[in-house]
Amino acid sequence: MFDIQLNSFVRRIEQANEFKALIKFSGAQLTRKGRSRNWRLRGTWSQFEFIIYHAQVREEPSWQWVIEQLNNFKPKPNMEDLVTIIKLNPTITLQQLVTKTDCTVAEARKAFDIVAWD
Repeated sequence: MFDIQLNSFVRRIEQANEFKALIKFSGAQLTRKGRSRNWRLRGTWSQFEFIIYHAQVREEPSWQWVIEQLNNFKPKPNMEDLVTIIKLNPTITLQQLVTKTDCTVAEARKAFDIVAWD
């Protein structure tokens, strides 16, 4: 579960009610911090992915700020996840793995070595 603070959320984006509805539909929670203009978004990475995808489809320029905030919380895959991805897709290239998981080239090479030695 991730917890993201969105300062001046309503003031920074246009059509805030539509974005709030999108967040609610995803299952994430958007709450206001006290009486301030700061908001808190809580949810899982899969919920954030849902929000990011639908916000990008909508192509609202003011929503890009929230998309960037959500992308900053993207979890880094661990070595076991990388090895699993390679085993499920043995034809994946090094560059495809790096692009898909945002891991470093060194981490991807190490994962390929682990799979090769198993």
